[in-house]
Amino acid sequence: MVFSSLTFLCVFLPVVFVADRLARSITVKNALLIAASLVFYAYGEPVLVLLMLASTLFNWGAGLLVARTDGTRKKAALGCAVVVNIGLLAVFKYAGMAVGTVNGLLGLGLPEPHIPLPLGISFYTFQALSYVIDVYRGDVEPQISWPRVLLYISFFPQLVAGPIVKYHDIEREMTERRATPVDTAAGIRRFCMGLAKKVLIANVMAKTADTMFDLGGDAVGCAGAWLAAFAYLLQIYFDFSGYSDMAIGLGRMFGFHFKENFDHPYASASIKEFWRRWHMSLSTWLREYLYFPLGGNRKGRVRAVTNRIIVFLVCGLWHGASWTFVVWGLLHGLFLLVEDVVPIRKLPKPLGVVYTVLVVTCAFVIFRADTLAEGMEMLGAMFCGASGGRLAGVLVVEQLTPLFLATALAGIVLASSLPSRFAQSIGWSNEGVGNRGVVILSYVCSIVLLVLCMINLSSGTYNPFIYFRF
Repeated sequence: MVFSSLTFLCVFLPVVFVADRLARSITVKNALLIAASLVFYAYGEPVLVLLMLASTLFNWGAGLLVARTDGTRKKAALGCAVVVNIGLLAVFKYAGMAVGTVNGLLGLGLPEPHIPLPLGISFYTFQALSYVIDVYRGDVEPQISWPRVLLYISFFPQLVAGPIVKYHDIEREMTERRATPVDTAAGIRRFCMGLAKKVLIANVMAKTADTMFDLGGDAVGCAGAWLAAFAYLLQIYFDFSGYSDMAIGLGRMFGFHFKENFDHPYASASIKEFWRRWHMSLSTWLREYLYFPLGGNRKGRVRAVTNRIIVFLVCGLWHGASWTFVVWGLLHGLFLLVEDVVPIRKLPKPLGVVYTVLVVTCAFVIFRADTLAEGMEMLGAMFCGASGGRLAGVLVVEQLTPLFLATALAGIVLASSLPSRFAQSIGWSNEGVGNRGVVILSYVCSIVLLVLCMINLSSGTYNPFIYFRF
């Protein structure tokens, strides 16, 4: 567990921000941010922070070795880096799943290892791998300074839940950056908006989703199962996009510019379009560092299909050591293959959006379930019309509070593309410039949202971000 939300907002962040502003040289600023990032991570992972340090040290050395060799040795150095990084994930994230699967298939009683999962290991491992691969490809120069590689991988805004940042995107800002007043203000506004997404929308949806999923499909019936699926659909989007907004905002406050991670994915008219808009840092990483190296679609139809299956198998496994995640990933891969045959793109836009949201919703039911059996039970309740009895109807009515209904309506509107189109029409800009009145109003609203979030957080309830466990 990292800092409590109020401790982070009221103590950690203000102290680090003021210290960064007081620091004059980029070297001191970098050292300060490294120290802050290690404190941030060590608060929740006092021992496993050493693993993260070892990972950055190894990948820094691997980058230097790859750059200073050629031919077979160069490929061997890269292969070693890939094996070590994937091996790190295999031991700490997938060992238990592997042993449990073998026991289930062969009827063995092998003891399952219970290894604590380091926070954000999937994110910082993929970032480290992208750095070494980019050095191998010649896309970036190897970084001579280990502290700069350490800062790149451990920077606290995006360390534990992304977005996955590529080294070449912030390479220049490691050595020369300046957070202007406009940058700082825009970053604070973006952070407040992301926090509001999490606290005021995702957490409200989480209460209903958790209640219904914990009871199971047979108990909640058809209406309850659909309500659970809908609540989780909004929860995971506002939870994860909210964290991404917070990370982008924090980065900008300190002079770093991270790329966008979400672009209204629920407005997509196909699964292919959905993956161009959802978790864009992961989808681009998988495309650039896995799909293309496997051959992409350049080596025939069969090879292209195989490559897509591999990519979405890895995508599912990356999210967690459970067959629910694997099936979730493969479902998305399957529908991408279907779209190559069925002309989904020719559907009217509204029908395409309905199709996409339905597929994504059903896949997220599997994603959210603790086991495949529970996921199938929930899907069965959704599509087979299980009534669940009178108590199920009462349970559904109990969930439909004024707060839930208002939050759900706000979530539907904000998840659509309507707000962005409206913002453009009135001169809103994420850059913090544009129509003066609109900009001032946006900052006032962000402060109001921050106050509402802090009042909500002061109640003592804690809902960790979903992607903290990945």
